[in-house]
Amino acid sequence: MDRLGPDGLERATAPGKWSAREILCHLADSEVAHAFRLRQAAAEPHHVVQPWDQELWAQHYAGYDAATALRVFQTLREWNLKLIAALPGETFGKPVTHPERGQMTFRVLVETMAGHDLNHVRQMEAIERASGAGGQARGMSH
Repeated sequence: MDRLGPDGLERATAPGKWSAREILCHLADSEVAHAFRLRQAAAEPHHVVQPWDQELWAQHYAGYDAATALRVFQTLREWNLKLIAALPGETFGKPVTHPERGQMTFRVLVETMAGHDLNHVRQMEAIERASGAGGQARGMSH
């Protein structure tokens, strides 16, 4: 976050895409959603995941700052990792249904959570590279 600076946090990979600050807000929101999903899926038999519309949640990102978003993400991620580490091994094989993605296991839910973050980290790295070059990267999506 410090490497981007205030101007870099407001840059996006392309017009109409999220800025680095908005990506951090999205990661914080995603971690909120993941926290609820993980706990429900671990506790309930055959849990059906509730999808959420990221664009509707993003409508309020103008009021959020990057530092707070990062703290929320870090705190919730730490809490989620504590949960995952405390779960018995059989929990990872529990069936879960996602209305848009179909049947999966708790393990796939956790793996999806991690992969989602990596995608957005790559986007912020592209913003950082483009900021250093004085331009904007093209073709990345959120």
